[in-house]
Amino acid sequence: MRDVAVVGFAQRQMKEFDGSPTMVELLVPLFADVYEQTGFSKGDIGFWCSGSSDYLAGRSFSFVQAVDAIGALPPVNESHVEMDAAWALYEAWIKIQTGEVDTALIYGFGKSSAGLLRRTLTMQLDPYTLTPLWPDNVSLAALQARLGLEQGQWDEKAMAEVVQRSLTDAESNEYAVRKGGSSVPDLLARPLYADPLRKHDCAPITDGAAALVLAAGDRARDVADRPAWISGIAHNVDPLHLGARDLTRSPSAGRAAAAVDLGGVEVAELHAPFSHQELVLRKELGLGEDVRINPSGGALASNPMFSSGLIRIGEAAGRIWSGECDRTLGHATSGPALQQNLVCVMSGDEGAAS
Repeated sequence: MRDVAVVGFAQRQMKEFDGSPTMVELLVPLFADVYEQTGFSKGDIGFWCSGSSDYLAGRSFSFVQAVDAIGALPPVNESHVEMDAAWALYEAWIKIQTGEVDTALIYGFGKSSAGLLRRTLTMQLDPYTLTPLWPDNVSLAALQARLGLEQGQWDEKAMAEVVQRSLTDAESNEYAVRKGGSSVPDLLARPLYADPLRKHDCAPITDGAAALVLAAGDRARDVADRPAWISGIAHNVDPLHLGARDLTRSPSAGRAAAAVDLGGVEVAELHAPFSHQELVLRKELGLGEDVRINPSGGALASNPMFSSGLIRIGEAAGRIWSGECDRTLGHATSGPALQQNLVCVMSGDEGAAS
């Protein structure tokens, strides 16, 4: 296996981006940021891969129009995934492993404020049995939360504690669109939004984008003092049909974690768009109390569609670069009720690729 590291990362998250649905205006400065961090230029990038959704943009092949941010000439080696850009990172990592390229730039973008996100995300469900009923993502998450409450797997206090910690930590995150901790009793006193969820239990509508740079071997060492070496990466999926799985669990997250070594992880950035989902993920990933969860505030503080998972990986990599941690975990999810999950373990030590 080739040693591959995260060597550059930039993000923008906001309540509403007043710009093109393709978000080219937002991507251009992000690319400039990672060029400055790495010293790379467009010609140094061997592979480009993006994550976005035509449904969210409201137009066909919206990702092709976003390629304008790269520049038309000279032509580039480019690909796209119709999901969170964390999966674009996985594709880029595979591309580097083949030896065809040594560097890759991954980016994701989404403008959730342009439409009704709860309705748009219904389109990811089974088109024959689920989509015609129009169950939205918040209602499905509420169903998941209620099942866990009824089974005694968590309680509302535990959910509120997740929110309180996340929003307190988000105070140090300049990109968080929701921040400021409140006491657990105050959070529990707020009205229900989608029983048993309150608004603070749900990720806020967020516009945004992110860009991340991967480099192999000497290319990584040349551009970063302390690259965040990817020591393990894996993803897995559960059945789409909600009746075919236990919604209080996320077996795919557990299977992905079993494919990598999570030992020694000090910080985990978990992509949990709903408070109770962090509780599910901690259990499935086997994360103990000694692991710090979402010091950025996580998705409960800001959750731009199709880049939030990539941001979790970028945030975790930043802890390696700063020397704060030697081993971190970035996690991404996609689909209803934690259906699909990706884990990416990073280390400050070379030669740890698996």
